[in-house]
Amino acid sequence: MKKKLIQSGNAWVLLIQKPILGLLDINPETDEVELEVEGKVLKVKKAED
Repeated sequence: MKKKLIQSGNAWVLLIQKPILGLLDINPETDEVELEVEGKVLKVKKAED
């Protein structure tokens, strides 16, 4: 799946669709995520408590 980034103020935003959030068990209203960069790969995962 290819996605485009959209600009929001001085930041860039990556929109993640609900089905993908569901697969990752992420509730965007209550959960935080962790971002990790490995080489040129961005990894997004649900933050652990």
